[in-house]
Amino acid sequence: MPSNRIDRISEEVMRVLAELLPTVKDPRLQGGLLSIVRCEVTNDLRWCKVYVSVLGPCDPKELKKGFKSCSGYLRRQLAHTLSLRYTPELVFVLDDSISEGAHINALLHQLPELAKEEEAPDDAE
Repeated sequence: MPSNRIDRISEEVMRVLAELLPTVKDPRLQGGLLSIVRCEVTNDLRWCKVYVSVLGPCDPKELKKGFKSCSGYLRRQLAHTLSLRYTPELVFVLDDSISEGAHINALLHQLPELAKEEEAPDDAE
């Protein structure tokens, strides 16, 4: 069971990274809309797993390379913002929950149209 302190640190890391992400100049990270879904900091504060979701066209391999190259910059800025004994190493994980949610939302908006199409042939009989 994670402690409240670790949860608070995870939320704070997520907030700071969300503010820092638009300042990254790497062209590999400019393709779509990037969102930080959640952060998980380990109990010893050495590692932080950052779940990032992308909405729009992107190449997952290029995104991973872009995040790997800017992780040092983000970690340094995180260290300046947060006052922790250790600044965690950032590990980025691609999460497609936002794109899946957008796809499901589009399918739900198509349901009334499909219901109307199914009712039309029944009226013709």
